[in-house]
Amino acid sequence: MSKGIRKIWKKFWTPILHNSIVQWIVVGMLAGLTWFIFLTSRHKFTNTESLKQYRNKPVVFVFFHGRCAMLSPVIKSAHVKSYCVASRHKDGRMMARLQRLFGLRAIYGSTTDGAVAVMREGVKVIRNKNASICISVDGPSGPSMHVQDGALYFARMTGAPIVPCCFSASRPIYMDRWDKFMIPKFFGTISVNIGKPIYIDSSLRGEAFEQKRQEIEELMVQQLRTMDSEFNLPDVPRGIHSTEYKKHSRQK
Repeated sequence: MSKGIRKIWKKFWTPILHNSIVQWIVVGMLAGLTWFIFLTSRHKFTNTESLKQYRNKPVVFVFFHGRCAMLSPVIKSAHVKSYCVASRHKDGRMMARLQRLFGLRAIYGSTTDGAVAVMREGVKVIRNKNASICISVDGPSGPSMHVQDGALYFARMTGAPIVPCCFSASRPIYMDRWDKFMIPKFFGTISVNIGKPIYIDSSLRGEAFEQKRQEIEELMVQQLRTMDSEFNLPDVPRGIHSTEYKKHSRQK
């Protein structure tokens, strides 16, 4: 798509997608599509039964931005009381509305916008409501498959464990985005893995904190790579930032 056509397309769709009614219609369709994909697929679940113990307990669920599409129905089916951290950007608000249809309430902000407010609200949710927090650790703009500090801060301040979650699919579609967002095709196999809990000591600081962050990042990358290898999928690239990806795409 040329630069001129892209500008015209953006001017046409932006005001439409800002309309609240239109957004609810779109997210309703997306929710229906997600359920249809999920229910028409074969399932391979690993450790998902452990979700039952988190129904009314504080926990920090973490996942990569490109692998969240099929986790929502899993959380919903397990009746886990949870909140999701969503960007204040229009795309983030739209995704928050989509997650609301799966029973997840939103906490708005990110590591670059409203980080302090997110931290305060998230800590309140975990401590006072015994609910879980769902965080895409490399969102909303990357670098891809990089674990940012936020989830570790939540865990350190509240004592709630970090639980890595991931899904893969036998017949995926990768969106042309920085995070290679995965959408399974109908009637394939969806694999879901819920990792073991990881606790962050309240005294962890400095180099030790960074080392733990790196350990969790490598564990999550390995979780994703192992699941993808079961379907002989190509490796998803790491370290891609949304701004750089968009700039590169426009230069093609």
